Amino acid sequence: MPSNNSRMVRINEEVMRSLATLIRQVKDPRLQSAMISVIRCEVTNDLRWCKVYVSVLGEHDPKEIKKGLKSASGFLRRELAHSMSLRYTPELVFVLDDSIAYGAHIAGILNKLDIRSEDDTNDTEGNSQLS
Repeated sequence: MPSNNSRMVRINEEVMRSLATLIRQVKDPRLQSAMISVIRCEVTNDLRWCKVYVSVLGEHDPKEIKKGLKSASGFLRRELAHSMSLRYTPELVFVLDDSIAYGAHIAGILNKLDIRSEDDTNDTEGNSQLS
């Protein structure tokens, strides 16, 4: 069983790598305006379906991005079949993942906080005791 699991991990990584390069080749204007990153792929054991988690940076409409990806899924599947030698080429289901944008939002909030380090607080306390 472990060999099958490692095989699926390799297939997931290869599908993710291939789709990341193929999405850049799509000529749909809904997809060209946004920066799309493939976060991860989950291919089923029978190789019939693949859930593709994508993250989109920039100003975009999530519904339009999903429509664009769905309309390009046939092209992406055909090109994926040419680049990989699998018995079946999986159907692609796209899921928008906003974890990167959420992480950037949280990092921005943390950067705005006025938090002093221990060295700064020790320096100010030491200066006030000397006076």
